[in-house]
Amino acid sequence: MLKELIDQFYLDKQKNREQSRFYITDAGKCPRAIFFKFKKAPRKEMEARILRMFDHGDYIQMQILNNLFSLGIVRAAEINIPPQEIIGGRADAIITLDNELYVVDVKSMNSMIFKNLIQPKEENINQIQLYLHFFKIPKGILLYVSKDTLELKDFLVNYNQNLVQSLLKDLVNLKTKIDADMIPQRLSDYPQNWQCQYCQFKEICAMALASEMNWKDFKVKIEAVNNK
Repeated sequence: MLKELIDQFYLDKQKNREQSRFYITDAGKCPRAIFFKFKKAPRKEMEARILRMFDHGDYIQMQILNNLFSLGIVRAAEINIPPQEIIGGRADAIITLDNELYVVDVKSMNSMIFKNLIQPKEENINQIQLYLHFFKIPKGILLYVSKDTLELKDFLVNYNQNLVQSLLKDLVNLKTKIDADMIPQRLSDYPQNWQCQYCQFKEICAMALASEMNWKDFKVKIEAVNNK
């Protein structure tokens, strides 16, 4: 009854989502998966349970932001980066501590991952580095929250220009491949890379060559398999 209605509500939310620009969360991620996302390639649907967990993470983030507002240190919240041609993103907050500005990015995770977290995750560093770049703020804070216990861990991140330029260069190169209908090669450590384990495009990635290939040709292959 209600379970089915709620599950379908979440499943419908993920359908037919258009993407014309990169999200900051795409930085440093698997280029092939991002390519497939742009091309709306067939993917395995996320379970409604997983989508509800994302929502739960958003509620935790709102709670943290309310705390920061109560402390009187928030200068801006849910703030979009200045308009960019190929990338968009929205930072959780910009705060002031000891007369210095910081970009704050809040991440929630289950208690097992949280317990073993001794340094910020690479993908989170990539994301906040781009926020620092676009907001021209030299310092950021990655704040991790355990979804189960609400424990907190925070890490200071200093702006790294070399890393940012590398991330932006990779996105520009990927945009060129997307426009040219050229599927990027697989990750060098495929399929051991952690992204492969959770990838919605795992099945069609396995069907494709390991090297670059033409999207239109591969699309014909996908359609032939699906029509069997």
